[in-house]
Amino acid sequence: MNVPLWFVVAVVAYLGVKLARPPMWVVIVLLIGGFLLANSIFAGPIGSGIDGGAGIFGGSK
Repeated sequence: MNVPLWFVVAVVAYLGVKLARPPMWVVIVLLIGGFLLANSIFAGPIGSGIDGGAGIFGGSK
C-alpha cells in the first residue's frame, strides 16, 4: 500500500495536536522554523538523513 507523504504528515500532525494539546505558539514556531530551515544550508543534510532513516526502517538496506 502506497500512501502519499503529505497525507501521513497531515494525519500525524492532526493527531499530535488533538492528543498532546500543545500551545498554539509552539505549533506556529515549529511551522515557521521548518519553513525557514527548508531554505537553508541544512536542508541537504536533513534530507539525506531522512532518506537514510527511511531506507533503514523501510528495509531497503
